Amino acid sequence: MRCDQLYIAGLGSWLPPAVPVAEAVARGEWEAAAASQSGMRSVTVCADDGEAPAEMAVRAAGRALDRARTDGSEVGLLLHASLYDQGNDLWGTASYVQRRALRGCCPALEVRQVSNGGMAALFLASAVLSSGPAPGRGQALITTADRFCPPGFDRWHSDPGTVYADGGTAMVLSAREGFARVRSLVMVSDPELEGMHRAGAPFGVARTAPPGVLDLEGHKKRYVAGAGMSFSVARVTAGQRDAVKEALADAGESSADISRWVLPHFGRRRLETNCLRPLGIDADRTAWEFSSRVGHLGAGDQIAALEHLVLSGALGVGERCVLMGVGAGFTWSCAVIEMIQAPGWTV
Repeated sequence: MRCDQLYIAGLGSWLPPAVPVAEAVARGEWEAAAASQSGMRSVTVCADDGEAPAEMAVRAAGRALDRARTDGSEVGLLLHASLYDQGNDLWGTASYVQRRALRGCCPALEVRQVSNGGMAALFLASAVLSSGPAPGRGQALITTADRFCPPGFDRWHSDPGTVYADGGTAMVLSAREGFARVRSLVMVSDPELEGMHRAGAPFGVARTAPPGVLDLEGHKKRYVAGAGMSFSVARVTAGQRDAVKEALADAGESSADISRWVLPHFGRRRLETNCLRPLGIDADRTAWEFSSRVGHLGAGDQIAALEHLVLSGALGVGERCVLMGVGAGFTWSCAVIEMIQAPGWTV
């Protein structure tokens, strides 16, 4: 999908302090061999009495709104994306963020597309803004937030190859102006792969506590054992390839025209296998240096890494950047972003 009038006006994140991987290994929380293979240097972790996901989202939203030079009164849609538990049952996290961060009573909705949630929210917000927003409502606010903690989640072991990080992110989209333009935006879906994060787990009744630590690797192994490795790899590769190919074509760009690639915050081995080699790009064209110090922020990798590239000056005026996402289900997303002016933000 080509985007003609879609801009990024503000970005923000709130991340807790980063815990060095070496410290986690020394405490016996992670194996030294796995840590070395991942290439991860640190991961952001909330203290035991630290912020809840919704609070981190509110902090990030405030920063993004300030940078967009808006008080939020022009926001006509709020979308909050998350992957893991938000801290309360039968509760609207998006409404909490709206009450704390915005003025007015625009629609406030939650997006549950796991690791692709932030990009899915971008896709949905773009459709609303392009349809002709109500007067004075030409902006949309996207927030993401997660806190991965026991007893249900082990950030080091639940999904080997990816280390999960705590934090919140936010993006202000505009139908009129911004420091960057969204040139194209594509989402691709392949439901044949939905069992990869469910295989072997029966549907059950609601429960107040998890039966044990989430084991995504176990689900994947059971799925691949039934579907076959060749089938699984081919479908995953095709989904990502099609999303990237279509987004570049819609933007009128080639891979060589892209200065920076913002990829999911995988560990280095998974990043090489799933992204770098299939796309034919080097790590120095990505935000790996940043992601290796933060970890996987659930639905928020793309927003946080784009903010880092802008603040660090690694993405200059006139340069193009690709944002890529993937989520269980499976869905893949790809957006081509063009920097059109320096936003003049401070850290």
